Amino acid sequence: MTLIKRVGKALAVIVVVLAVSGFAGHQYVNHVEKQRSIVTLAKHSDKVLFFYRDDCPGLPSYFSIRFIWHNVISHNIILINMNQLQNRHYIQKYQLTSVPTMIHGKQRYTGTNQQRIKQIVGD
Repeated sequence: MTLIKRVGKALAVIVVVLAVSGFAGHQYVNHVEKQRSIVTLAKHSDKVLFFYRDDCPGLPSYFSIRFIWHNVISHNIILINMNQLQNRHYIQKYQLTSVPTMIHGKQRYTGTNQQRIKQIVGD
């Protein structure tokens, strides 16, 4: 085989691997954001509380693959889907007025600005 054919085959394999991993990553993010688990919080948690709704039209803008994998690795974010009726008591407890809202210690942010989200979550 010539060098060009080898390089072409290697590039084809890389493209297929990237496409499959991109699809798998997207499916995982979609699975995580649609979970409606009942969340029970510890009294003195040092984790970021992330309140969201899976039917929010802005969800993809802040619920990125990078955000999800950050949580998979560090386990420092508790995802709380407010569409789960049994999670709604947190609205009063944390005085939630809209989603997405993140709370970490005394820091609090409501919105989709990626830079502010990174500040709260840590990077």
